[in-house]
Amino acid sequence: MSYKPSYTVAEAQKKLEHYCAYQERCHLEVQTRLKTLGMIPRAQEEIIAYLVENNYLNESRFAQSFARGKFRLKKWGKERIERELKLRQISPYNIKLGLKEIEPDIYLDTLHELAAKFWKHHAHQTPIIRKKKVHDALKYRGWETQLIWACIEDLEKNTNP
Repeated sequence: MSYKPSYTVAEAQKKLEHYCAYQERCHLEVQTRLKTLGMIPRAQEEIIAYLVENNYLNESRFAQSFARGKFRLKKWGKERIERELKLRQISPYNIKLGLKEIEPDIYLDTLHELAAKFWKHHAHQTPIIRKKKVHDALKYRGWETQLIWACIEDLEKNTNP
């Protein structure tokens, strides 16, 4: 039989302080962590209230950090970022706040860079398949359909004489 340590509220609170200080967390991640520590619901509420009160846990800050990071590092589009934030039960207000962190000019430049990369990668394909592959790759990453097609049209104009 495996031994599972039990924690007092103070011990769990300390652990969660470190957990939240290490990187931004959402409420759902903290609740999941508290459940794995074996905390009862009342203790979970108490600890979450403490973390919010002492600014260890801030949903707005999480949404902003998440949006910036996923866009910059993984090159996700706004649709994917929004979907992922919704999965983490972030409020619509905080999702909007997070998406505002992405500069419109940089957003479009990133889309064009990604599209050009995929366009070049699928150069051996027939034109229709090439367009579909580029579209699908960008759509999977959460870019908006109208922006994708505009980008593909630009790439097509620039490669066909």
